[in-house]
Amino acid sequence: MADSSGNAAALARQAEILAQPLTQDRVLANAIRALAIDAVEAAKSGHPGMPMGMADAASLLWRKHLKFDAADPSWPDRDRFVLSAGHGSMLLYALLHLTGHDGMGIDALKSFRQLHSVAAGHPEYREHPAIEMTTGPLGQGLATAVGMALAERLLAAKFGKSLVDHRTWVIAGDGCLMEGVSHEAGALAGHLKLNKLIVLFDDNEISIDGATHLSTSEDPLRRFAGYGWATKRVDGHDFAALQSALNWAQKSTRPVMIACRTIIGLGAPSKAGSAAAHGSALGGAEAQGAKQALGWPHLPFHVPDDVYAPWRTAGARGMSPRRAWLKRLARHPQRAEFERVMAGQLPEGLVETMAAFKAQLAAQMPKLATRQGSQKTLEVLIPAIPELVGGSADLTGSNLTLVKGMAGVTADNFGARYIYYGVREFGMAAAMNGIALHGGLIPYGGTFFVFSDYMRPAIRLAALMKIRVIHVLTHDSIGTGEDGPTHQPVEHLASFRAMPNVLVLRPADAVEAAECWDLALRNTAGPSLLVLSRQAVPALREQPNGCKSARGAYVLAEADGPHAATIIATGTEVALAMAARAALAAQRISVAVVSAPCLELFARQDAAYQAQVLGRARRIGVEAASGFGWERWLGPDGVFIGMGGFGASASAEALYEHFGITEAAIIAAVKREGN
Repeated sequence: MADSSGNAAALARQAEILAQPLTQDRVLANAIRALAIDAVEAAKSGHPGMPMGMADAASLLWRKHLKFDAADPSWPDRDRFVLSAGHGSMLLYALLHLTGHDGMGIDALKSFRQLHSVAAGHPEYREHPAIEMTTGPLGQGLATAVGMALAERLLAAKFGKSLVDHRTWVIAGDGCLMEGVSHEAGALAGHLKLNKLIVLFDDNEISIDGATHLSTSEDPLRRFAGYGWATKRVDGHDFAALQSALNWAQKSTRPVMIACRTIIGLGAPSKAGSAAAHGSALGGAEAQGAKQALGWPHLPFHVPDDVYAPWRTAGARGMSPRRAWLKRLARHPQRAEFERVMAGQLPEGLVETMAAFKAQLAAQMPKLATRQGSQKTLEVLIPAIPELVGGSADLTGSNLTLVKGMAGVTADNFGARYIYYGVREFGMAAAMNGIALHGGLIPYGGTFFVFSDYMRPAIRLAALMKIRVIHVLTHDSIGTGEDGPTHQPVEHLASFRAMPNVLVLRPADAVEAAECWDLALRNTAGPSLLVLSRQAVPALREQPNGCKSARGAYVLAEADGPHAATIIATGTEVALAMAARAALAAQRISVAVVSAPCLELFARQDAAYQAQVLGRARRIGVEAASGFGWERWLGPDGVFIGMGGFGASASAEALYEHFGITEAAIIAAVKREGN
């Protein structure tokens, strides 16, 4: 049944469209529609409306404009295609199937939305090599695509058009453009004039609740034009108009948005043009009626050979350009470097470089904020790793993410390595994901740790995709001081430690900061969060040998006598633990101090190593944050010294005293009756 918003106008328009002669363009697009209908019906769940509505535009894009070779979906100079409206995943799966991609046969479509299927409910990165990213959270595909388009420009400036010259295409829906991240991403793309980014907006005026006029009255094209985009409105079911718009888009000097006016669920006899076509199977009678209206008389999951043939030709259309590219690569003077960075391999000699730097730090024993230790590490890494590109969300001077020799990326200078993201934390994190997904670059970006709240959806998506992105998160605790509780993270460490595939790295001094950077660079299985202090801390590591942080936690100082307790601390609180140890030693009470820069890595160690580090004595945890999760390491008799609520506005020293995170509190916990 049609929804309450009414779809009479859409059904009338649909009747006009379906009354037109059945051209080859429409037949090939109808193959997408039929497969989407069949897969959703078989799964008894899914979203048929968007694939049915955007089939015409997507068909034309993939058959005549998208640069790809189905035989090699990992070709570095392929166009990137992002289905930001990821709920319409059958559009992508049908396109991959029809164009002849291995691993997306008809059986994969029959198992749509089933356990272990490559055709998951929403597109999932790594499930199939031609799926460029995981999408589903609306807006993130578009925002991530901005990073992909930016990566293309940065690499083209370095290696030249002969190796890097491709576009990033996006299909986005009304919901993607309602999401706030679309504003951040759109503004950044317009500012940088990322003209190889082209967005096809599925302008069907339908959302889950009904017609979009229930919740919005804006014109997205005018908004994006204000960001500096080139925009065009087109009938999404008129192949000639679509062809003209796609040709025009590829000549633009600015990013492009084409609003394709479509009918959601095109072909469905009663549900087309309504919310009823959006998020559930059409139902037997409606599905059969849709196929009949589309002129598709075939059994479920059957595509005739005469329909497959032109689709398979389209899938092989990129073979000649790819072979020509391979020949250019073979004789390119930067071939070895290009292949290295695209493979994600770090440069040779980095181990020796980092060892020498750590030895220098151990000799100097500098008293630095760990954010300063991070900056000093970057001064070594930036010259050593040319693919490392940085940035900050308008906090460069506080995050200390910019080092000598780095210039800011502009629309006129993509040869630079530092990105001024502006006050756009979510947009920055999503763009970093896109840079990492594109390949050839390692992105890092900075902001205050508390503002990771703005970035959490993108960090979660990076964790889900298991991609290497590095977040430099400074001002990590109540040590932020006078800016007060709005700027003092409390629950953030616990929440990110609860997120799978994330490394939360909180170093205690400059040596550990260097080690944590090294770990982040080598972590290719998810995002790394470098959680760094505003305030200075004393140098604690006199022996720089090895990467002690690599095991997550280690004994920084052994007990000198009978073991009264083990103090486990992270970050700036390790210095407090060491001071308490010294004071206790003067009273002939011996304790060990464990530095735990990464509890996730410590959790991966074998039980014997964990027992060796934690010891048998009572354990005391010290961290200027929520104690949630610490019980695992402290045991039933352990004591946690940290935060029980939000912070306050005062100096760091006053706040540590006020909240009882002090040397005296540690000493009292050790000496408590029962030790």
